[in-house]
This record gives sequence, C-alpha cells and structure tokens, in this order.
Amino acid sequence: MRKLSILIYHRVLDAPDPLQPGIVDRAVFDRQMWGVSRFFRVLPLAEAVNRLRDGTLPRRALCVTFDDGYRDNVDIALPILRRHGVHATFFIATGFLDGGCMWNDRVIEAVRSLSGDKLDLTEFTGQRFDLPADLRARGSVLQAILRAIKHLPFAQREAAVALIERQAGRTVPGLMMGEAGIRALMLGGMDIGAHTVNHPILSRLPVAEARREIAASRQTLESLTGRPVRLFAYPNGNPGLDYGEAHVAMVRALGFDAAVSTAWGCASPGSDRYQLPRFTPWDRPLPRYLARLALMRLRPPTMTGSSVSAAACDATGRDVQDH
Repeated sequence: MRKLSILIYHRVLDAPDPLQPGIVDRAVFDRQMWGVSRFFRVLPLAEAVNRLRDGTLPRRALCVTFDDGYRDNVDIALPILRRHGVHATFFIATGFLDGGCMWNDRVIEAVRSLSGDKLDLTEFTGQRFDLPADLRARGSVLQAILRAIKHLPFAQREAAVALIERQAGRTVPGLMMGEAGIRALMLGGMDIGAHTVNHPILSRLPVAEARREIAASRQTLESLTGRPVRLFAYPNGNPGLDYGEAHVAMVRALGFDAAVSTAWGCASPGSDRYQLPRFTPWDRPLPRYLARLALMRLRPPTMTGSSVSAAACDATGRDVQDH
C-alpha cells in the first residue's frame, strides 16, 4: 500500500536558538531538503492528494508544508527549497500578515528576556515557574508555560501573555510575512493554503465564528493571489481537541479539496482527505532524519479522528508551541 508523508514546518531560523532547539536553522533545513530531494518523490500537496485518491501515488511520496506564515519562510526557507527543487505548501493565518506576531512568539521572546528566577502565573494557571539562567534549560520551562496557557479562553490567554511581556519589559517585533512574501512564494512555484484569520482553536469558537475564520482567510488569500485556494490546515490541528467533525464538515462544504491536521502519521488511500495526518521529524543528523521518515511509513495508518499524543507533540519541539 502506497503512503504519503506530509511534513510540518513552521519556521527556519538563521542560526540555532538554545531556547527553541526543536526549530530547524538554515544549515539543518538545507541538509534535510537535500536528503528529501534525493531519496523521496516530492509532490505538490494538491497533486499528491489526488494521486492518493486515484491510486497513482508513486513510491516514497512526500509533501512539505509550512504553517502560519513566518517571514523567514520567504527569506530563508524559499531559497533552500528552490535550490533543491522541493515544492512546499504554505498555510497562512491572514490576520498576522504584514508584521503581526503570534501569541506563542510573544511568550518565547518575553521568557528569553526575563531577568528574575521565577514567573508567577498563578492568577491564570495556578502555577509558578522557576526560570533557569541557562537558555537551554529555560527552554523546557518555556514549553511548560506554553502548555499551561495554550488552551485558556482567548481573553485570559491574552492577559497572561501581556503579564509576561510586562515583566520582561519588551514586546516582539512582527515576525510574519507580508503580502509581498505571498507573491514571492507564488513566483517561486509554491502553493498557498488557508489557515484561518486569527489562528484560533476552532473547537472553542461558536459555530458561525469558526466558519467565518475559515472562509475569510481563504477570501483574503484568493484576493491577494488571484488564484483559487483549495487547501486548508486546522490551527493546532489535534483532532477531537482543537477541531471536531463540525469543522471538517465546514471545510468540505466551503469547497476545499483537502485539509491537513496534526494527527501523527502518514496518509494512506483510506485516509479522510479532509483530515490528512502530518508529522514533524525532529532528528538533526541527516541519517537519523531520513531513517525517521522511513520508519514513519511503516506505522499503521492514523485513524480518522484520532488525536496526536502529547509525547509526540513534545518530541517535535514545536507542536507544543503552536498557538
């Protein structure tokens, strides 16, 4: 049975960040894309979904996706992708275009700058966090902070983020791409997909608001690109927790061709094309990275509606941070 590996990336940093060891830097991403282009058949996601459905998927089929719309996707990732002939689909949260900053990045940079040895969030989470001076050690605490506030109601989460920023005495400059970045991706031969407007957890929104988030993001992107936007990525993407069957039905009714989740695994011919699984290979040495891609293809197919495990999220170093 032919399977489809769909990789998730968010950012590509210029240099390693000890506070965020799970995010690839330029050199690591370059090696990974060299390996992917050499040992796998990289396809545009839209084509791969159609070929998975009609039984013409080639052996070792793989797609690359990016979520959110970071500026470094254009500045750093795009030249690397083009150099290795790797196609990628970029899912854009349109509310952050032109200099926006997502809540988790605000927390990351504030925690980086905190000078004290404690962070008191008992008002919001009932927890107080010790802050090691060493950034690498502080990174594990950062993950716990992000997990603690991730699923708070929007207003409470914003208040918690603002408190951390006040204690740090800084705010983060915009990290997201602008309209010119979207045009650059298209000129570079890449595809654009929708990822809502404000990157909410859809399951926590009223039904009508969730539908507006999905539809408005596509409308904005189609206006900017002049092309139909046929692919969607669920924010956070954990089936049954971050979105439910009602949201799958919305995406289908709105006329999208397919949608991706963060259910952990590879897609198979029996996968729901509106809940395609994806994964993040976290290994840094190239042989281990390629071995991880191969081993993932041996796992049983992810069942529709199953949830990605907390262990899997933590291991990626990034999925926990997602908003």
